Amino acid sequence: METMYDTLLQLPLFQGLSRNELTTILGKIKLHFYKKKAEEIIAEKDTPCDELHFALDGEIMVSTSPSSMQYTVHEILPAPLLIEPQALFGMRTTYASTYSAHTKAHIMSIGKEEVLNVLFKNDIFRLNYINIITNRAQTYYSRFWDANCGDTEERVKDFILSHMERPYGEKILKIKMEVLGLIINETRFNVSKVLNSLQEKGIIQLRRGEIHIPEIKLL
Repeated sequence: METMYDTLLQLPLFQGLSRNELTTILGKIKLHFYKKKAEEIIAEKDTPCDELHFALDGEIMVSTSPSSMQYTVHEILPAPLLIEPQALFGMRTTYASTYSAHTKAHIMSIGKEEVLNVLFKNDIFRLNYINIITNRAQTYYSRFWDANCGDTEERVKDFILSHMERPYGEKILKIKMEVLGLIINETRFNVSKVLNSLQEKGIIQLRRGEIHIPEIKLL
C-alpha cells in the first residue's frame, strides 16, 4: 500500500531523496494537511502565495484568464501535483491561476519560511526547485519564439496549446469564436470551419462559448 512518503517522493521537488533523507527533512518542518471537497478552492488567482501546496491525491482544476477576462482556460490535472512553486518568490508573489478540487483531494502545505530555512539547505531539494523554475521559463520562452504563423487550423491549435500548463489531460477553453478570431487575426467563419472539422475528427467537442478537449495530446 502506498504511503505518504511514497507519494511525496513522486513529487518533482522530492525526487532523488532517499526515504531516510525525506524522514529527516520532515522531522524539522511543520506539515499542514487538509481535505478539500469537489469545487472547493485551494488557492485563488491574485492572492498572496506564502506557502507551497501539494495535492496528494484526487484531481485539481486549474482556471486561468487574462486580465481582459475575454476567455478562460480550465485544466484538470491529476495528483500528485505541486501548485505554482514559481509564485513563492520574485517580483509577483501572487497566484496566476485559481486552483480548486475537481474531485475530493488531500492537500499538504509547507510555509515559505520553512522552505527557505530548512528545505533549501538540502542540495537535492534546492536543485529540484531550480530545475522546475528554469524549465518553466525555458518552456515559455520557446512558446514565445515558436509561435505558429501557418494556416487557420495551425494558428487555432497553436493558440490552444500555448495556453495550457501541461501538455496532457482534459482541457476546457471558454471563448467565443469571434474573440478567438480576433486574437489569431482570422474571421469567425474560418475559425468555426476549423473547429467543426476538429469536432468531426473527434478531437474536440463544441459547446456554447466553449471548446472541450478530452485529451490535449490528440490536438
